[in-house]
Amino acid sequence: MRAQYQHTVADRIELSGFGVHSGAPASIAILPGLPNSGILFVRRGRDGASDHAVAVRAGAVRNTNFATVLGDGRGVLCSTVEHVLATFVGLGIDNAIVEVEGSELPILDGSAAPFVAAIDAVGLEAQARPRRLLKILKPIRVEDGRAVGELLPYDGGLRLEIDIEFEHVLIGRQHYAQTLSPDVFRRELARARTFGFMSDVAKLWSAGYGLGASLDNTICLAEDRILNPDGLRFPDEFVRHKALDAVGDLAVAGLPILGRYRSLRGGHGLNAKIVAALAADPSASTVVVAAGRRARGHAELGLPAAVPAYSADVS
Repeated sequence: MRAQYQHTVADRIELSGFGVHSGAPASIAILPGLPNSGILFVRRGRDGASDHAVAVRAGAVRNTNFATVLGDGRGVLCSTVEHVLATFVGLGIDNAIVEVEGSELPILDGSAAPFVAAIDAVGLEAQARPRRLLKILKPIRVEDGRAVGELLPYDGGLRLEIDIEFEHVLIGRQHYAQTLSPDVFRRELARARTFGFMSDVAKLWSAGYGLGASLDNTICLAEDRILNPDGLRFPDEFVRHKALDAVGDLAVAGLPILGRYRSLRGGHGLNAKIVAALAADPSASTVVVAAGRRARGHAELGLPAAVPAYSADVS
């Protein structure tokens, strides 16, 4: 029953750390959002008033070089939003305000697990509005070099079919397929970390990226081994992290997607292009409520004020 209604976080959440690319201190606060308000990123001014605010929707992506960057006509607001957005989608959070200090969100341990834990600590609050979903009506396909992305109709939720291919002995070709749910997100995707290659470090640093990366927040691959002392969290952690990123990047569509996403050799750039192509074709999707009706006027529904976010088990 919980999935039929919109949800927000039940209380304020604060997280802090460093930006994986800037290396600078970064912190966020996640606050409850009003029904039908969606996800809003806010940069506060010195007086505490909103200095810059960007709603998560198609057109808000300003850059996809190694991370998803949000902004608007005034410029960039913040970078590396994909993990927190994936957490919102994965756990069924429809409305929230994300207050940002710094130019980048904290990378934490390189996965979405710290966001999951923080939300688990306060729980979710059910709201008296039906959930709204973006239902895919016809195929949307994008090619970006050797990368291919495709959105297809699918009524069972958000179905992920992600394939990656790297010319590295420890990765090669990997495949992940699953229909997203809070349990699946928590068990199979949330703990998958970002990764990078030692051979790329000098190039990244010279371009101003990866300045905050370390073995505490990134899987680092040498030519024939993983440098992290604890190894991998999953045998296929690389493709799981790409699936995690895809969930967060697709959130920029503005509503949870009801459809099937297939991706080959994808990344932030391909994911952003598939969302842009979807937004450019009004006949490719329609807004429905969780019960399957078209979204129009709806009466308020009576329901409990709060529910737990999800179970406490961790695999």
